[in-house]
Amino acid sequence: MSAPSHESIGGGTLLIDTGLYRPQMAACYLIQDRGELAVIDCGTRHSVARILEAIRSVKATPGDVRWIIPTHVHLDHAGGAGLLARYCQNASVALHPRGLPHMVDPSRLQAGATAVYGEQAFERDFGTLDPIPEARCIAASDGQEFELGERRLQFIHTPGHANHHGCILDLSSAYLFTGDTFGLAYRELADPTPYLVATTTPVAFDPDAWLASLDRLLDLNPSAVCLTHFGKYPEPAGLAPQLRASIQAHVEIALREEANPAAGREQRLQQALTDLFIDGAVAHGNCSSCRAMQVLAADIQLNAQGLAVWLARRARRRQA
Repeated sequence: MSAPSHESIGGGTLLIDTGLYRPQMAACYLIQDRGELAVIDCGTRHSVARILEAIRSVKATPGDVRWIIPTHVHLDHAGGAGLLARYCQNASVALHPRGLPHMVDPSRLQAGATAVYGEQAFERDFGTLDPIPEARCIAASDGQEFELGERRLQFIHTPGHANHHGCILDLSSAYLFTGDTFGLAYRELADPTPYLVATTTPVAFDPDAWLASLDRLLDLNPSAVCLTHFGKYPEPAGLAPQLRASIQAHVEIALREEANPAAGREQRLQQALTDLFIDGAVAHGNCSSCRAMQVLAADIQLNAQGLAVWLARRARRRQA
């Protein structure tokens, strides 16, 4: 019998493994209070069956879902929102105002993601994106609170990884659902603390905004951070220096490349990031460079693409 795809993490919350790529790579979260449910991030359309299974496990129904709250519209976080909303007919979808149009009409989002991942991989890993009626969507303002049973969930704008990113603070448990703003922390490389790295996935990496967002999140004094990639970690203030260092290392790698010709740039960035990621992972935990590469290869490639986009954006601004 296969292991369940969800686990309780306390605070009336379940962690759901969305099943993207491999176990413990991407998560979403189900919060329950007084018969009402909220889903924080929702994976891809292939993840929806796991979310519905988790809902049944707490003796609830899809009709009990009051909120679907993606942290941002990247497909590993929000690709399944449209399909999930079709099952959860009483739910409203709350997200950053800049992300909302892509949930109402996901055609540009789907085209952009297909360009990044390729048509075959996009279909295999993400599938078609279902639109959500605009009447069911709420553009969450910075600091806006949403009632769930007798608790409140606060949406906080946190640009840096993406300009439409938001994190969600559960004011009852003090759990902070961070999407990608607290980086990537894969359990495979934990010994015993996670190996935290930044994610500069195309197209809106902004290191200054990200560091400011991180400061703001720590000022909230959360009891734990709940990462989409992957899991719940207490004492986030102790983990933050590792993420700050990773953000700064990405910036330094990109700026060293800035004066070089554009030809071959992405490949050079990818090699520099490979050295950064693999050396860091081996030094951090009990893993071989081969194992670290298996875990981190996809993120290295996406981060290189994101840094190349960031450098191109900097060049356009200088020419303006």
